[in-house]
Amino acid sequence: MSLLVINARLITVSAGTDDPGYIERGWMRVEDGRIAGIGAGDPSDTTADEVLDVDGAFVAPGFVSSHSHLFTSGLRGLGVADTLYGWCDSMLGMTAHATPEDIYWSTLHGALDFLGNGVTTAYNFTDPQQAWESMVDGKRVGNAPLRGTGYHTRQADGCLDAGLRFVDSIGMDVTAGTDDEIFARFEASVAHTRAMDPDFALGASIMGQVQWSPRPEAAELEVEAMRRFGVTNQAHFLESPEAVELQQSKFALYRDAGALGPDMMFGHFIQTTPEIIEQAAAGGASMSWQPASNGRLASGTALVPEMIAMGMKVGMGLDDQACTDVSDPWQNMRMGIAMQRARTKDPLSMMPELVLRLHTLGSAEIMGVADRVGSLEVGKFADFVVVDPRRPDVGPLWHPVRSYVLSMSLRNLLGVYVGGKPVSRSGESTNPLAAEASERVHRDLPAMAERLGRHPH
Repeated sequence: MSLLVINARLITVSAGTDDPGYIERGWMRVEDGRIAGIGAGDPSDTTADEVLDVDGAFVAPGFVSSHSHLFTSGLRGLGVADTLYGWCDSMLGMTAHATPEDIYWSTLHGALDFLGNGVTTAYNFTDPQQAWESMVDGKRVGNAPLRGTGYHTRQADGCLDAGLRFVDSIGMDVTAGTDDEIFARFEASVAHTRAMDPDFALGASIMGQVQWSPRPEAAELEVEAMRRFGVTNQAHFLESPEAVELQQSKFALYRDAGALGPDMMFGHFIQTTPEIIEQAAAGGASMSWQPASNGRLASGTALVPEMIAMGMKVGMGLDDQACTDVSDPWQNMRMGIAMQRARTKDPLSMMPELVLRLHTLGSAEIMGVADRVGSLEVGKFADFVVVDPRRPDVGPLWHPVRSYVLSMSLRNLLGVYVGGKPVSRSGESTNPLAAEASERVHRDLPAMAERLGRHPH
């Protein structure tokens, strides 16, 4: 099937440059789900199975969230008065009792929510097989119950059934079982993901758990898995303002295990030192920045401009829907700009063009999927959003790309396309499972809370 998009304000976010690649009036051709041509003015060949005339609306890459927890979509509003670990107790204390089917529908609900808000690719941290347990002295005990492999695989199924492109991030749960059992369990999860449609399941990764693991060899086991199975790793690291010295001391565990390299990502990376940033950047590691989440949980502000200046690659994520509250990438970008400018007192420390790149191609780069998503370029998947600056009207577009970042929001989002096919129109999902996902989440999560004697209200 072919699709021809015409009369578009194109924002391509071209690779290899910070230039957003703006075309005032252009066209884009899609063939079999991939971009086959793109240019200014009118196309020379106007034949196509479908012509989409956007009549001056923006057409831009679908957003990429480089740090997400899609299973949390039905848990918003919990732990509002808490910082990270108290909030985790409130939220993950619920999913500690979830079944594989509970977590499937929660993940599907979250993936559809992302798609409806313009996010077409996500790095998705799955809820680990080992249930959450409270932090004590900066770490977990590590003896919580272990759920079966199906608890993980049903989360990957939820992403696929939603039609979201994703990198599947899997916890190794290194306190549960012998080393051989840990690797066998991880291998089974990776195998499930790799057996899926590779156009949607873009890769497998490790949910790095050194931050809270009581096991000193955790980093070494993760690095061994990275090499043995050819996967990347993203660790929640230096996030919370609690026990900062203990957190910082664990950076050496990753460094000494040989983790620092292009396949290593640090999520949040807030409570850093100049030495930690320098060593991480020199080793080739990257970071994922979650400004909305970091503000909501009172975690702090990552030194993103400084990291970029040191040569570190940076992406952006929407994190848990339960702490970003509205998985709105425009809100996330604006909060990031505001937080950095307030911190540095320098407007040039975070410009709209840069933050847009971080939430699209920059995120794809650190996830290792920039050859397929993150920008509108020939050969890549045709994942894009249609955004109308006149509905509601924001006035003259003095600088269109800056207006796209600073003045657009979900109210302007007309449509979301994955592989050239509409997955959402004005916030309404085209997925036939959407109604059931909503019904399940509204029914099953409150029932779970009732069984546990939890009354969030």
